[in-house]
Amino acid sequence: MKYNTEEERLVLPEYGRNIQNMVDYCVTIENREERKRCANTIINIMGNMFPHLRDVNDFKHILWDHLAIMSHFKLDIDYPYEIIKREKLNQKPPRIPYNMSHIRYRHYGKTLELMIRKAKELEDGPAKDQLVHLLATQMKKSFLTWNKESVDDRKIFKDLYELSDGVILLKEEEHKLAESREILGRNSGNSGNRKNNNFSRNKGR
Repeated sequence: MKYNTEEERLVLPEYGRNIQNMVDYCVTIENREERKRCANTIINIMGNMFPHLRDVNDFKHILWDHLAIMSHFKLDIDYPYEIIKREKLNQKPPRIPYNMSHIRYRHYGKTLELMIRKAKELEDGPAKDQLVHLLATQMKKSFLTWNKESVDDRKIFKDLYELSDGVILLKEEEHKLAESREILGRNSGNSGNRKNNNFSRNKGR
């Protein structure tokens, strides 16, 4: 009896030893047409192993790539697709550049800064006033998320003025945001609800 540890290491283990043996045999077939028919049969079997992936884009193309890889690129047939090159198998993907854009106030985040820039470009009116109030409220929530203490509305309005390059100026006597303790209470309440929901789900398992 021959153990798996004595067998040649599988190139793509997800297909198993039998498929690899079929591929090895296919490579040895001398007649080109018969070799292509054998390859098509193997592709059909490989596809039937993963029926849930049939809707994946280029599913067939991926199977033919895998067939070429399992044959160590020795299978000489007319492939229906352009097969992946051997040298690209171990090629590292291109490095993704890290976003080094400057964030003036990290506790507010970049998205809020971008929204404030859009808001300052809007024409004056009820729609802009409502958006600015929502942005100021979100700024206060974000501030309290990172700084677990009370924050004065004047601080939020000052930061909003700076982030809008002096365009958006809110006066404390004209605008009132939710109290710090109210926002902190909501945050802690939401956190408690999440913990209870997680506990309930785990308990039901």
